[in-house]
Parts: sequence; C-alpha cells; structure tokens
Amino acid sequence: MNQLSIILPAKNEAPALAALLPRLRAAQPEAEIIVVDDGSTDDTRSICKSNGVQCLSSPYSMGNGAAIKRGTRAASGDILVFMDGDGQHEPADVKRLLDQLNRGYDMVVGARDWSSQAGVGRGLANTLYNWLATKMTSHPVLDLTSGFRAVRADKFREFLHLLPNGFSYPTTSTMAFFRSAYPVAYIPIKAAQRVGKSHIRPLKDGIRFLLIIFKIATLYSPLKLFAPASVVFFLLGCANYAYTLVAYHRLTNMSTLLWSAAVIVFLIGLVSEQITGLMYRRDV
Repeated sequence: MNQLSIILPAKNEAPALAALLPRLRAAQPEAEIIVVDDGSTDDTRSICKSNGVQCLSSPYSMGNGAAIKRGTRAASGDILVFMDGDGQHEPADVKRLLDQLNRGYDMVVGARDWSSQAGVGRGLANTLYNWLATKMTSHPVLDLTSGFRAVRADKFREFLHLLPNGFSYPTTSTMAFFRSAYPVAYIPIKAAQRVGKSHIRPLKDGIRFLLIIFKIATLYSPLKLFAPASVVFFLLGCANYAYTLVAYHRLTNMSTLLWSAAVIVFLIGLVSEQITGLMYRRDV
C-alpha cells in the first residue's frame, strides 16, 4: 500500500485537535500525520507532541494555502489527504476518499451537502461557485471549496506554484486538475459544526470570494469568460447604432466605443488563454 500522509492546517485550533488527533490516529494508524501550525498562540504544539504527531510551526500566520504548501513539501507519502484542523471532517471518511482514489482518480473531494454549509450566505456562494465551475469544465463540480480531499502527491506538487497563500487553494487545485485532464471525483460527506470561532471574515472575505469567481474562469479557460463579454459589448454597440441611426441618422461615438471594447476584451481573452496554457506546460 502506498504511504499515506495526512496534512492538517491549523491556526489556534487546539481544542479541536485535542479531540481529532487521537481519532485520526485510530482510524489511520499507519499514516504520517502532519499538523501545520499557522502561527498559533494556543497549545497546538504541545497537543501535537502529546499525540506523537509531527508539527510544522510558523513564527507568524501566512495563510491556509501557505500551510498546505508547507505540509505538502514536508510530506513523504505518495497519497496526500488534506483535512481541516477545526474538527469538521470525520476521520472515518478518509478511507472512503482513498477507496475512490484507488478506482483510478487523481483527486477525490469530500462534497458537503446543504446542511453542512456554514450559514445560508456561504451555502449560496458555494452553490454559485459549483455552478460556474461546472459550466467552465463541462464536468459536475459538487463542492469547489471543500478542504477535505485526497490527491496523488506527484500530481498535486505540479501545481504548488499556482496555489495562493490564502483560503482559495481548493478552488485553484481543483481547476488545475481539470485543466490538466487529471480525473476528479466527489463523494458525499457530512461536515460537523466547527470547534471554536471561524477565521472567515464576511466583509473582507466576501470580496475575496467574488474574486474567486473570476479566478475559476482564468484558471481553466479565460476565453470562456472574455468571449461572451466581448459578444455583449459588440451587441450593445449594434443596438446603440440601430437606435441612433433611426433617431438621428448617424453613427455615434458610443457605438464605436462599444465595438472597440468588444475587440479589446476579446484580444485580452485570447492573450490570457495563451498565458494560461503556459502555466500548465510541462517539460517532458
């Protein structure tokens, strides 16, 4: 059996880790367990030590994605499992992820149902992300932002340079796998209520989540986003021209501006498409 590494990013999650780590060790006794302490000020390190778990500590908080990258670099396993350190994910579900991975997939994601979402706002946002990602990839994306997933280490490490230091590493890695034609599967899970206070800040992270929508498109195929926008500008220009031709019998600057915008947006999309292709280039 391939060596398994389980990576848990954690920031001030000591109460959750105290309950989670013994259960995780019992469920996966042979696994390498790595807790990445993202600048915690609580007893995270001592709890890891008392449970015989490796702890990578940062002198200050660098973000969830940065913790994932540090843990991935330190892991020795051929298979990596990422799960949150806040107690939301069930250790028994790790085996279900691995069973699905062994069916020929390169990434398996635990997909939360509506009852497992952290509030109505987050649920609606995640539903929008899933819908957009499904349209972009032409594959069903059941939970784009889930932090509970199993991946093949060699495939995941190909995209470490793309991962942000913040919270959107699940989005980036999922779209990167789809773009590179690595098969992705989803299994349904129930996520428990987190232990302690969430680090998500609604106002600041609301803007960040809005940017994720554009990142979904640019990570997979920018032209799928820019081409429709270009068509909209072109049609608006045509509509404005038709109106001014009937009303004033002339071509106005607004129509010309809209047509110019259509050309510029399309060319930006075309260039972005080429840049995106270079991001996924592999030297064989």
